[in-house]
Order: sequence, then structure tokens, then C-alpha cells
Amino acid sequence: MFPVSHKESIAPTTSSSSASTQDMEGGCDDGLQGECLRKTDQKQPKLYGVGDPTAMFTSDSSCLSSRGRVIKWFWDSAEEGYRTYHMDEYDEDKNPNGIINLGTSENKLCFDLLSWRLAQNDMLHVEPSLLQYPDWRGHLFLREEVARFLSFYCKSPAPLKPENVVVLNGGASLFSALATVLCEAGDAFLIPTPYYGAITQHVYLYGNIRLAYVYLDSKVTGLNTRPFQLTVEKLEMALQGVNSEGVQVKGLILINPQNPLGDIYSPEELQEFLGFAMRLPDPRRTHVMWATSKDFGMSGLRFGVLYTENQHVATAVASLCRYHGLSGLVQYQVARLLQDHDWISQVYLPENHARLRAAHTYVTEELRALGIPFVSRGAGFFIWVDLRKYLRKGTFEEEALLWRQFLDNKVLLSFGKAFECKEPGWFRVVFSDKKNRLCLGMQRIRQVLDRQSQEVEDASLCHSQEPCSQPR
Repeated sequence: MFPVSHKESIAPTTSSSSASTQDMEGGCDDGLQGECLRKTDQKQPKLYGVGDPTAMFTSDSSCLSSRGRVIKWFWDSAEEGYRTYHMDEYDEDKNPNGIINLGTSENKLCFDLLSWRLAQNDMLHVEPSLLQYPDWRGHLFLREEVARFLSFYCKSPAPLKPENVVVLNGGASLFSALATVLCEAGDAFLIPTPYYGAITQHVYLYGNIRLAYVYLDSKVTGLNTRPFQLTVEKLEMALQGVNSEGVQVKGLILINPQNPLGDIYSPEELQEFLGFAMRLPDPRRTHVMWATSKDFGMSGLRFGVLYTENQHVATAVASLCRYHGLSGLVQYQVARLLQDHDWISQVYLPENHARLRAAHTYVTEELRALGIPFVSRGAGFFIWVDLRKYLRKGTFEEEALLWRQFLDNKVLLSFGKAFECKEPGWFRVVFSDKKNRLCLGMQRIRQVLDRQSQEVEDASLCHSQEPCSQPR
């Protein structure tokens, strides 16, 4: 996160993850630029917006507090696909007709490597201090290893300091805690869209903090531009618009690699965005988050790190670690894992890269065979797929219906509206899964799109003739 100067009320926050896919082949699909250029005559989307998470809120849970009703409503409205999947998970032997999950951004390709490493004897250690309350920032031995690990793999120009590290149980907790200590209720963070939609809950449920959207679109306007490209000019226009509505913007959130686009912001771009946030980048107002869920494919371990040179922020977040801390045994395991540079560099990372690259190649080749444009920039576990041609009227209602057809055909995807994308018809497809599940998932996607394509074609033919509902 990047806090903004008081004059313009913005503070930066960055979330860094998934460096393990940065050298994967990627880029904008050849067919997308032409597709985007053909759509430039469409109505221009708004340049900014302010989220109102409870605008559609309804609840009949009279036994809950008002806060409890909002929390339950978030779960009911946002988790339908995930809940349905868990009730009918695909299993090659036990449930071959179950749901294939290509919607959750997890890396399922290296469980064998991680299981082996976490089962080694050096991971199995118990001592009294691990069974007691730790320093709420995390055990010192763990914070030292985190600082060394990030200094080395992120190529820090100066060694990171353990005293600037705070450890929590996952990225969601980090967002919630940091937003709560940085903002007043009703304040907002600026965030480019499309973005990982769960951040809405992360910043709202505890701190009642909103998101101010910087709307990006797929149009390509020149040789040096790309779809959904963030620029300082777009940030400036969105900030001015949000401020004109009386909303206090306290920070800028950047996810790197960006989710769902897979963008990697260059050092030059990050400097420009930091300059926008502060007019002069200030390390004490820049807070970096990192988690093992993407780089190590261990989302179930629930391990997240805040690095900040602002000790007031570190102390405030650490006080919330009473509710979001890790067990001492998990802290010990993570420290041992991060310490093993030989295994990480010589075994895990090369094999993880190779498996991700193979899975990415398979899915992109399938998409090209289907004639589907997509954005894939070489990072993350997902591809941003353009299914707009399968919508007859180009509405979010049609997008939701198409998502439902995928789910009914036993494949879970994530639709664009969940990422606050302003163009109906974009979907995120996660490719970091085993080949057999990817093959079956893509087969089920093809079945739905073949049916949908026929319906769109029939509707087009019907529209070009006399009204079909009128008898002749």
C-alpha cells in the first residue's frame, strides 16, 4: 500500500506475490489487439467509481447484529461457486463427474515436492517456546529468515531488517489489519480494476473502508499501449473524480503480479506510481505484503508478511496479531523452509517453473484453437479470457448466466464482474493444475461455448429476419 500525501490524501500499499512465474512465456494474445481495436466504438466506461459493498444488501437474520448481517451477506453473495465446488469436488476415482475448479488461484502442481520437503526430519521440532505465546510480530528466528529470504530473492539493494517484519496468518489478515490501522471508517483506497475482488471484504468487514476504482479497459489506443494498462494519468483522473464526491482517499493498492491480469509492473512504472501517491516516495509510508500462498503453492498454510519501515504501523498491526497469529510449530516450519536456499533454488523453483510453463502452454493452445482472445502477461496462475462474443447483448446478466452454465457443466471459473471489470464477458481461467484436470476442464468449457455460440448465431439470424415470434 502507498499512502498519499495529506494534501491529496493517499497512502501506498503493495502486495507482492508469485515471483515464481515471472519468466514464463506470456504476453497479450495475437488476436486480442485486433479484437480490442474493433470495439473502440463502444460506449466509453466511467473512469472511476466508489464501491458501496452493501448497496444490494438484504438479510433476514434477526439474531445477528447489523455487522453480523453484513458479514453473513458477504459470504452468501460472494461464495456461491466455491461452496458448490466443495460439495461436489472432482476426484478421478471417487467423483469423476465432480466440479473441476479452474476458478481459485492456487498452484496445485507441486504438492509432491512440498509434501516431501515438509516431511523431512528437520521440520519435526518441538520446544517449549514454540508452545507458548510468541512475540506478536512473530518469533524473532522467523522474522530474521523472512528478512534474509526476501532480501535475496527480491534482490533488495540493502538487507531488509527483521524489526520491520510482522507475520500474520495470510494475506487476507494483512489487508484487514493494515487497512484498519491506516484508515478511518468511510475512507477509501484507490485500486485499479479489474482486481482480486476479495480485497473488498478484506478492507471493509473490519474497518468499514471502501475501494475507489480506477477503471481500466481493453481498448488498445496505440503501438505502445496494451489492454487494461494502468497509467499515472488514469490514477490522477480517478483521484480527482473520487475527491469531487467527497471521499477521502488514504492509499493506493497495487498487486504485483496483478490479479487477474498477470501484469508485472516494471521498476519504472512503480516509481511513477509511488511518485503519484506521495509526490515524493517515502519508505515510511510504503507498506509491502508478501505471502507463501502463491510462490510456494501453500495457501492452506496461511502465512503472510508485512514489511514496513514505519514502526507505528508495525506496532499497530502487531497488536492485531493476537487474532491473526500463527502457531509456533508453523512458524518453525516456515523458517526452516525459507532457510533452505539450495532446495528452493535448485529443486523447487526450476521444477515449479517448468510445470507452470507446460500447463500455461496447454491452456493457451486450447484457447487459440477455440479462437478465444486472451491476456496473459507471464505471471500469476491465471489467464484473463475474452468471452464477449458469446454474449448476445453484452450485459453482466448474460455474463452471470454464462458463468452458471459453466458451473452446471461442472467447471468453476471466475467472472469479470467479481473483479469489478467494466466490460461484461471477461473470465479468469486458472491453469496451475494437473494435466488430467486441465484437459477435462477445457473440454467442459468447450462444450458450453459450443452451445452458447450456436445460441448467439441463431439469435443473430433471427434478428436479421422478421421477428421470430410473429407467425407467417
